[in-house]
Amino acid sequence: MSEHAPVSAAMHRAKADARASHVTVGLVRHLAGDREEIDCSCGMTLTNGPQWSLDEHIRLHRAEARYLALSQVAPAGMPRLIPVGPGRLPR
Repeated sequence: MSEHAPVSAAMHRAKADARASHVTVGLVRHLAGDREEIDCSCGMTLTNGPQWSLDEHIRLHRAEARYLALSQVAPAGMPRLIPVGPGRLPR
């Protein structure tokens, strides 16, 4: 058996930075038509929709942020579920 190496510093830092950069700000705003919204610290407004809750949008937004951050620092050649070309990475 081989020893498992710890998570690389770059990947750990990317995940922590994504977590810190995508936190909800303020209180939920209740709008007409059962709409709800809250701001993210990244500047995006998160909302509920006809088929998703505000909580689901918050969770998806945070997961996407982590995915993009980790994709940007992942070692070249690492097997992926979703191929990420240079055009799909954040600018």
